[in-house]
Amino acid sequence: MQFSKTYIANAVQALGFTDFTDVQRAVIPDAIRGRDIVACSQTGSGKTHAFLIPIFSRLVEREHRVQAVIVSPTRELASQLLDAARQIAAHAEEPIDIRLYSGGQDRHQEIERLKKSQPMIVIGTPGKIKDLAINANVLKIHRAETIVIDEADMALDIGFLPDIESIVSTTKNDAQLMVFSATIPESLKPFLRRSTRHAKEVSLEDKSLGSLAIDHRFFRVDTPAEKDKRLMAFTRETSPYLALVFVNQKADADRLATMLYQAGKQAIALHGDVPARKRKQLLRRIHNLDVQYVVATDMASRGLDIEGISHIINYDLPVDMNFYVHRVGRTARMGHSGTAISYFTDRDGHVFHYMEKHRIAYTVKGTKPKNAPQDKRRMKR
Repeated sequence: MQFSKTYIANAVQALGFTDFTDVQRAVIPDAIRGRDIVACSQTGSGKTHAFLIPIFSRLVEREHRVQAVIVSPTRELASQLLDAARQIAAHAEEPIDIRLYSGGQDRHQEIERLKKSQPMIVIGTPGKIKDLAINANVLKIHRAETIVIDEADMALDIGFLPDIESIVSTTKNDAQLMVFSATIPESLKPFLRRSTRHAKEVSLEDKSLGSLAIDHRFFRVDTPAEKDKRLMAFTRETSPYLALVFVNQKADADRLATMLYQAGKQAIALHGDVPARKRKQLLRRIHNLDVQYVVATDMASRGLDIEGISHIINYDLPVDMNFYVHRVGRTARMGHSGTAISYFTDRDGHVFHYMEKHRIAYTVKGTKPKNAPQDKRRMKR
């Protein structure tokens, strides 16, 4: 793929990219031409540069006005996007004004600076961008050519969709809209139909999962106590490089992290009730490999693009198998192999239908639910 600007090529080279990912190959050419995009792709698939490269390709460096707006559901994810955007901008000959708008900043200072000058690329959380662009009317996003909604399903779950719709409606009718999401739930589709025009749809979840060297193992458990017993047995029998344990309830994240810690394991919990400052500290510990077990909910784990995850443990299986894809796709990165361990009950027959439908090999210990496909060749008792 050729770049229209030398500094973008230099930035990509500095990152050490040797090839484009599937989502980048599918999105970048059409995005550079200004086409709307709806892309469903998991964390770690390269989607950030799938929209940043087109944004910088279309950027007019001599025009000091808002040209692109990137909306992210959390401060942390927005901060990560800022770092990635500034890495590209650092290679440009002319300065590119990129500003972050999220919670915790001095609103008065932000407003005064915006009265003097406008950024060229805006990155921020929905509520903050709406406040400055609509409530205070100082962030002039109405002429932006490109709007990106990152982690759209997470924004929907948190309750940010009304703010996002307000932001989109403030921009030009012909502005390019790119939406990136790990899943496309039904409740998100009306917004996509209203807001996009002849969008290119990209879905890479199943292909990404099928191509990874993951050993999928399923263990039957009939009671919550059995889950705890199996998890503790795993910690005694295996020493993971880094294990990500998924639960569906915040209370279970805290309980299991405490249980693991009391058993002498370096374990932490991540969920929506963890304060932003503490979450930042915990993420630093994860990236420094000071922990071995991270117990997390789906939403809290969003944006955790961590190298070296050796094991995914589904303490609770998701109802929506799109989340299974999103979870287990965090291991077996960069040519490495990984292991996905899942505990199932009679309520989880849908999981095996999904695995069979997509021809994903797995092993089972115990009896599968009655409503699950009974393939003896895949089962180990």
